[in-house]
Amino acid sequence: MNGRKLAAFALSGVMAVGLTACGGNGEPNESPAGGSGGEAYLVGICQLAPHDALDAATRGFKAALVEAFGEDGVKFDEQNAGGEYNNCATIVDGFVSENVDLMLANATYSLQAAQSATADIPILGTAITNYGIALGLDSTEDEVLGGNISGTSDLAPLDQQAAMIYELFPDAETVGLIYCSAEANSQYQVDTVKAELEKLGYTCELYPFADSNDAAAVTQTACDASDVIYLPTDNTVASNTGIVDNICQPAGVPVVAGEEGIVKGCGVATLSISYYDLGVTTGKMAAQILTGEADISSMPIAYAEDFTPKYNPVICEALGLTMPENYVAIDME
Repeated sequence: MNGRKLAAFALSGVMAVGLTACGGNGEPNESPAGGSGGEAYLVGICQLAPHDALDAATRGFKAALVEAFGEDGVKFDEQNAGGEYNNCATIVDGFVSENVDLMLANATYSLQAAQSATADIPILGTAITNYGIALGLDSTEDEVLGGNISGTSDLAPLDQQAAMIYELFPDAETVGLIYCSAEANSQYQVDTVKAELEKLGYTCELYPFADSNDAAAVTQTACDASDVIYLPTDNTVASNTGIVDNICQPAGVPVVAGEEGIVKGCGVATLSISYYDLGVTTGKMAAQILTGEADISSMPIAYAEDFTPKYNPVICEALGLTMPENYVAIDME
């Protein structure tokens, strides 16, 4: 996307693992297994919530590090915040106390909590749409953030997502865009998609909700007023796909979303990335940082380049929709 090369971070050759594992203050983390001198790198993982996309990113991240250092060369303290920002803060504060060598912040709230917790321990984000917005920076398109933060972005081409809606539903007139107002990156996505849809002739309305308690009421209002619903890559929405499906599917209102996990729960189609591959790329970045091959302060954010149109065969059948031949059916198991 825009010439950004996700593959630029692929590791070449065999990673050198003969360096002493050190925590954020420069002291080695002692472990009976793994790296140089029997020491293993200690990596803290803070994942915002259980969800297919975030789970896949974490699996890919861990797989890349295990491949680089072996099963005994890296240890993970993996914790899930259950969708609560306060839990993210508690988790990353614990990582700071543990003196982990590196943190993975999976999703925006995790990244924000990690940013507040430490300026010394390297922090890699993943499943972050826009780092500038997430971190409160002046620019929303920073390639190199400086300091102790870098990572990978799950931003799909929003203009192409709007074009997907037009391809699938050219006769629709109104599109409702539902999102959680507490997630800054969601606001960015819906504003961008709304502008693109309006260029295509749609009438669009934003339907924000504050938290899960408002999700059903807001979804019902949007469904009643819309021919099509759009959902961004929003973690709160992802936790409430059952609510969206229970309202939109019986009403015959199709849902297009920003990522596969949400579509699996309540949508008909998406233009999505592989979150597992995104996690692998993040893990490779982590390996470069841990061995000293790369300096996180000069490491650019990595963006995915490959996007696949996918569809939910169950909901499409229920709504009587036939997808174009180039769309790939989501595995519903």
